[in-house]
Amino acid sequence: MLLGPLLVLLLLGGATSASAHAALESTDPGDGSVLGRAPDRVTLTFSESVGLRDDSFRVLDPGGHRVRTGEAGRAGGRSDTARVDLPAGLGEGTYTVAWRVVSADSHPASGAFTFSVGKPSAAASAPVDAGPSEDPLTALLHKTARYLAYLAAALLIGVAAFVALCRPPDTTGLRRPLAAGWWTLLGTTLALLVLRAPYEAGTGPADALDADALAGTLTGRSGVLLLARLALLAPVALLLTRAARDGRHRSPWATATGSVLAVALALTWSAGEHASAGLQVPLAMTSFVLHLLATAVWLGGLVALLTTLRTTPDAATAARFSRVALTSVTVLVVTGVYQSWRGLGSWPALTGTTYGRLLLAKVALVAVTLTAAAVSRRWTASLANAAAPARREERQRDRDRERNLQRDRDRDRDRDRHRERKLEREPIPAGAPPAPQPSAPDSTNAEPPTPGPPTPVPPPLCDPPTTPGDPPTTPGAPSTATDALRRGLRRSVLVEAVVAAVVLMITTVLTSTVPGRAADEAARSAPAGGMLPASVTDVPFDLGASARGTVQITLDPGRTGDNAVQAVVFGPDGALAAVPELRLSFTLPDKDVGPIEARLVDRGGYWSANTLTLPLPGTWTMRTTVRVSEIDQVTESRRIRIER
Repeated sequence: MLLGPLLVLLLLGGATSASAHAALESTDPGDGSVLGRAPDRVTLTFSESVGLRDDSFRVLDPGGHRVRTGEAGRAGGRSDTARVDLPAGLGEGTYTVAWRVVSADSHPASGAFTFSVGKPSAAASAPVDAGPSEDPLTALLHKTARYLAYLAAALLIGVAAFVALCRPPDTTGLRRPLAAGWWTLLGTTLALLVLRAPYEAGTGPADALDADALAGTLTGRSGVLLLARLALLAPVALLLTRAARDGRHRSPWATATGSVLAVALALTWSAGEHASAGLQVPLAMTSFVLHLLATAVWLGGLVALLTTLRTTPDAATAARFSRVALTSVTVLVVTGVYQSWRGLGSWPALTGTTYGRLLLAKVALVAVTLTAAAVSRRWTASLANAAAPARREERQRDRDRERNLQRDRDRDRDRDRHRERKLEREPIPAGAPPAPQPSAPDSTNAEPPTPGPPTPVPPPLCDPPTTPGDPPTTPGAPSTATDALRRGLRRSVLVEAVVAAVVLMITTVLTSTVPGRAADEAARSAPAGGMLPASVTDVPFDLGASARGTVQITLDPGRTGDNAVQAVVFGPDGALAAVPELRLSFTLPDKDVGPIEARLVDRGGYWSANTLTLPLPGTWTMRTTVRVSEIDQVTESRRIRIER
């Protein structure tokens, strides 16, 4: 059940970089701006509150050397800003600002932009190192530990809830999954605590051994939440140990205490994920806790049901879990709809953002899980119906056995009374010793009682007449039909559990992906560099010798008024290509407007223009001229639509 989700997690972890909830809304100075004099400070504004690090800012001069800056702080005391003071006397040229912060939902966010003093520097021969964004191995280990922590919590909480709510006849086989969930949650929490510092810094796992970095983690928000999770595991272990020793796993006290601990464990996730930032935080955190607990009761309960069906199959337990699972699914649907609305913000984000596409995949898998759950409910109902006659027969057999035992006791009592009355009627001679009292039946010196007339015993009532079509009713005899139903239920529950584990894996990836609402807000705020395009056009061009390259041109927002332009040149092999010159112009033939030149500047890897004004809506002709050598150039035209 774990192998498939882990493989998918490895693929997703290696294919994408970390995305955070906080999105950069603006920078001061602006990206690519040219200033007449050097600024005193650099200020970033984000879509939500962010945490600062010791190395939140790295400012590089035109030569690529680091500039000594002040300590990172806030602008106006606002938690959604980051600011650093610059030294006086910055020289002329282009400066690179690399930044790295921690989003309110505990995920790091990073980026870089440039500004120029006096005039831009000449294009550098090599790109400037803006610092690490993410170490692949650290990110993979961190994502794997997060997924296993979610899975362990679901196993621990779900199996305990199964014992309390479904009342299986024997809980001995459930001790192993409970122990596995507890130890796995302990190990993954420690791993997350150790990996936190290199994960935030974007460095390798070896930096986890840095004592200063670990000390900083323990005092940060994420570290405090992980320490709280570790502290909660101690009373959980005591509760499980006491329940196993005293057999009071179903007592009201144990159920209430376990419920409080489960909610507290869920809060350690809720306070560090998407629910802790954005709009409606109290309601979002409540919804997240309910969603996580419902997932745990469902998924962990499935594992417990599989274990129970293998060891002590009981139709009544399966029927009780079916009702519990239906309640869990209802809670999952309600809270899932709310969280989807909160994360997406709009219908286009469902297909236009990574968060939306992952959410669609999760919904599809949840539909598969619900289908398997419906099949499981049918198997459960069939098993309960098949087991009902056997249960009624067993209850009747118990009543008949008790009736026969009571009849035997009444017969023995009547026989003793008869003997006593007979002794009382016999005359006792004067001076004779007293008559012996009746002794206990188990006395070694007592004479065996005189047998009375045999009392007719009616035939037992527990064995009703059978017909050739009835199943065998001998205690312990196998029932082929019932066994087939149990096997079918086990298979459907197994499918349900495996798909639910994959759903949990996608949920883990979703918690580290920027929500569609945040991406949309960042796009409307025109982030630095125009990296969230509204209009993208690919223009192929001829390089000679049957080789062709492509220029990818981005207009943001792709509407009338001021637009930011970015152009990236790709070679025949799809890699970035450097060209001596790139020119871009726009003409609106219907209105006889243009050509309007976009003054592209080589930024070392891409070309951009901060402002291009397109005054009218309509179908514009975009002419792209690429100079591929000192003497050769190629011009291509494309028609693009500009909306109002």
